[in-house]
Amino acid sequence: MDRSPKAFVRYAWFTLGYNVLVILWGVFLRASKSGDGCGQHWLTCNGEVLPSAPELKAVIEFSHRVMSAIDGVVVLALFVWAFFLWRQSRTEQRRSTFLFSAGSMFFVITEALVGAGLVLTGNTAEALTAARPFWMAGHLINTFVLLAFLALAARRAEGGSPLSFNIDRKALLMLGLLLAAILIVGTSGSVAALANMLFPSNSLLGGLEQDLSSDSNILVLLRPIHPLISIGTIVFLIFAADRLKRNSPGDKDVARWAKALSWLAVIQFFFGTATLLTHMPMLMQIGHLLLADLIWISFVMLAANTLSPQAVTLKSATRAVEVT
Repeated sequence: MDRSPKAFVRYAWFTLGYNVLVILWGVFLRASKSGDGCGQHWLTCNGEVLPSAPELKAVIEFSHRVMSAIDGVVVLALFVWAFFLWRQSRTEQRRSTFLFSAGSMFFVITEALVGAGLVLTGNTAEALTAARPFWMAGHLINTFVLLAFLALAARRAEGGSPLSFNIDRKALLMLGLLLAAILIVGTSGSVAALANMLFPSNSLLGGLEQDLSSDSNILVLLRPIHPLISIGTIVFLIFAADRLKRNSPGDKDVARWAKALSWLAVIQFFFGTATLLTHMPMLMQIGHLLLADLIWISFVMLAANTLSPQAVTLKSATRAVEVT
């Protein structure tokens, strides 16, 4: 099994972890309503390269921009390192590691552009425009794609098998449904988080009254959709993970990530319920998104191992033994 140098493998996993940290600070930025701390200025902060005598929300937003800029350098280093490793030894493993790193580089750039777009169009803090829910959904999807490329780059560098779509059609359909379900729940969650920030309630009963009132904003009326579809999705995640594990008997990697996905889904159910009952405190919002990111990464790893030739070979071998 071909592997990249251990230092590169560790750095690839570090890059994934650092991106999760940047995302969580972005949640704090949104939840603290500090997104307009630098005004509608980008790259500068209120027209200054370094803000002088800034307010607290300017400090919060500027620190997020600094973290994002560092992230760009971190991902660029991953991309350049992967390129030179591939040039040194043009194996298929290093080629695909480089391609996943290149995808990471592309989507970290688009992530910055989405952030810039939010600032320049004024879709930050407590501003409400018709386009803002679409900005939020697009931001989340771009973030998920970025994390997927980073996770796949780290997995491939570590010696993970290449991807192959020559698998059972039912398993392929299951992965497609899982992908759609997670993205739908994620985007509905981003809209619900926006509604909770712009139209907060002091109690669960007050929130229900807002949700059921015909006079409420459309975002508030859509807010109950997220917890409802989340419950169905969590049940489906657990069922699908078990089916995919059974579909690849003997594959320890598939079994490990299926178990991780199932447990994270269960934990997210209880954590999400607690977040709702405690009226969405900031720390709970951060924890809720952290679990969502971990569920997404676990799904990506489960899908990658299910789509690997190793899983296909193990399944075929198991069936041959059962026939004989």
